Amino acid sequence: MPLQNRVDPLGVIHAVPQRGLFMGNRGIIHDPTTKTLLLKRWALPAWIICVCEFRNVRREPMGRNRQSGDQMGGKAGWTELFFLDEVTALAAGHRPCFFCRRERATDFVSRFGAAFGIAEPRAPMVDKRLHKERLASGGRPPAVAVEELGTFPNGTVVADGGTAYALRDGTALRWSFAGYDDPIAFDDLVGKLLRLITPATSVSVLRQGYVPVWHPSADT
Repeated sequence: MPLQNRVDPLGVIHAVPQRGLFMGNRGIIHDPTTKTLLLKRWALPAWIICVCEFRNVRREPMGRNRQSGDQMGGKAGWTELFFLDEVTALAAGHRPCFFCRRERATDFVSRFGAAFGIAEPRAPMVDKRLHKERLASGGRPPAVAVEELGTFPNGTVVADGGTAYALRDGTALRWSFAGYDDPIAFDDLVGKLLRLITPATSVSVLRQGYVPVWHPSADT
């Protein structure tokens, strides 16, 4: 049975077989004995996006991965979460990790500084803003009119209830755990009650030119 560790664009954590391109975490939110989630859905305001492979480190998903010396074991380490792609992770309110994705994280935070006129931006500044905006930690996504969709940068995600759409090159791609459907015109979304799911802070970073990693299905 799949573990409950796959995240959708709304930040909800599901149990599905697919894992996607990226891993990330929100701190320790699982019980390593049962490999099930605790009631809480985050333990830290820093929600990050990591690569799935880094320095040949092997982890047991939702296991006992706290390092002691050169060995893994004992207590629970951070809870491994998985995302279809970086577009999905950004929509859920995560941002790049400085440990395994330093170059991308530096780029993201630098563009955050440019977006908000901050001379020396730091990751905790990003985390503080995101924690107020992300849907899964209590943020209230604003309504979006179809006429506004063309004003958002590529990689922005909007949703009609539980159906999410990633915006790319003037079209909308319906999201699923398996990938993206064929692009549809914005006019096809007329009549839907759309809300902006990607946190406003991350949208501002995308406007500054940050290019997120897309799942290959977005290109087919």
